[in-house]
Amino acid sequence: MPPDGMPLREGPLDRIAQGGVALTLLPPASRHILRGRPAAIEAAGTAFGTALPQQACRAAVAGARAALWLGPDEWLLLAPEAEGPALAAALEQAMEPHPHALVDISHRQVGLEVAGAEAAAALNAGCPLDLDPAAFPVGMCTRTVLAKAEIVLWRKTPVTFHVEVWRSFAGYVWAFLTEASREFHIGAPA
Repeated sequence: MPPDGMPLREGPLDRIAQGGVALTLLPPASRHILRGRPAAIEAAGTAFGTALPQQACRAAVAGARAALWLGPDEWLLLAPEAEGPALAAALEQAMEPHPHALVDISHRQVGLEVAGAEAAAALNAGCPLDLDPAAFPVGMCTRTVLAKAEIVLWRKTPVTFHVEVWRSFAGYVWAFLTEASREFHIGAPA
């Protein structure tokens, strides 16, 4: 990883595993922020392939696509990178008669996966949320902070978290999580 930030594509150092935590740079993705009223959101769900979540701080998944509820009228839509242009066109066409905003943020953010038995503990080194499964169950997502960086945090499985972070903070978040994970790597060189 270059010292000034995250690599744009996967390479040999884009995954680390230390004890009970594995940190992985996720492949490039199509990312859109969608804002709109109920009629636009219903139309978007049809075009996206799954109804967008209406319950606060929840994610809906359809195959390789995910819609994360970020606010009363705001969703983060994630899809494979290759689907981006066609997906945006389909969403715009479906929502055309309804007031909405659809913004491509694919190049603004990167995705990281934090997985393993100690993933929640590593995240809690810098995240103030209660990540116990009873308080932050599978399928829950929210905007929060990790140390000094704003992130979107989504629990995909009991031991797997998806972190969305602005590209300019990605190197910092990677380094923070790498350092936080060292606590769970007993017997390895520093």
